Amino acid sequence: MWQLYQFPLCPFSRKVRLLMAEKGIPYELVRENPWDYREEFQKLNPAVRTPVLRDEGRGITLVDSRAICEYLEETNDKNPMINGTATNRAEIRRLVALFDENFFADVTMPLLEERMKKRLVYRQSPDSRMLREALRLAHDHLYYIDHLIDNRPWLAGSTMSLADLAAAAQLSVADYLGGIDWNGHEQARDWYAVFKSRPSFRPLLSERMDVIQPPAHYADVNA
Repeated sequence: MWQLYQFPLCPFSRKVRLLMAEKGIPYELVRENPWDYREEFQKLNPAVRTPVLRDEGRGITLVDSRAICEYLEETNDKNPMINGTATNRAEIRRLVALFDENFFADVTMPLLEERMKKRLVYRQSPDSRMLREALRLAHDHLYYIDHLIDNRPWLAGSTMSLADLAAAAQLSVADYLGGIDWNGHEQARDWYAVFKSRPSFRPLLSERMDVIQPPAHYADVNA
């Protein structure tokens, strides 16, 4: 069976978990805090980043969430998430990159640094200026999601795709850390509410990160 090395607020692990759940691929979670720099984990991934997907019995170790998702798409036909025409697939990959790179750099990473790592690892207080900037940039990204949903049923087109999973994974972590203000973003909020009600998403909503608790609305599928 697959083992997924991750920690609860890793957005890239969440993307892989959503994909595996949507495809019905069984796996077990292995808790891994990359900041601990465990020697055994460094042997699996010298970059010391989650996620890592491993099947020891078959001698397969996969690193990097996009590489993992592409592998799962190529080896499992159920519920394809990089689908449609070549143009469609290019749009899906464009949006996956947008959320994996831009949203993460602008919003998720600063929130993780200020509200998780500073508390759990460095024992420091968060920088309020960095938090305000992350919240401001989150609004910009939410406006873009509003725009996409105004013109498409799903982010990349007519069906749910890996672009939706990537966006929902990043948003879920940012929302957990109190970095999302949904006011004025009805389209994005309604699209995200659909995800919160999906069976694949429920395990994410029930998980908690050590002493860090989410806002009251986080796990409410109606909020």
